[in-house]
Formats: sequence, structure tokens, C-alpha cells
Amino acid sequence: MSEEMSVRVDAEEYVVRPEDGVLKVGRRVGGDVAWLDDVDPGTLTEAARAALDRGDTGDEALRTALRGLVQAEVERGG
Repeated sequence: MSEEMSVRVDAEEYVVRPEDGVLKVGRRVGGDVAWLDDVDPGTLTEAARAALDRGDTGDEALRTALRGLVQAEVERGG
């Protein structure tokens, strides 16, 4: 994965972007992106990383990983 990608999870649109060895994860709000977290790509499942590499934004492994990341953010109070 070399650039920003939009991933629809349920009714929300998220954005993932590699930057400086981390994966930035954000939520698209209107025309802007609210960045939620920086994630070590190594913490994702192999299937989710492969989906990112392929640019497959519809892959269920990737969507499941994003659901988990978003849930963790909610639980932290973000």
C-alpha cells in the first residue's frame, strides 16, 4: 500500500494511510478526515495486511481489523 485508501465499514467511511512506518487510521467527516490513531501494521492480521497491499478495501479481514481499531478508540474515550 503506497497511498491513502478509503474503506467503508458498516455506515462509516474510514481512511488508512501509511506514514513513517505506521498506518494512520481516520474517519471521513464531510470533506475532512479526523485522524483517530497511528497503528503498527504488524499488529494487523496477515490477511488484513495482504488486503492493504492489494488495495482491496472490500476485504472482510481488513474491515474486521478496522472495526477492532475503532472499538479500541471508543473504549479509550476517543
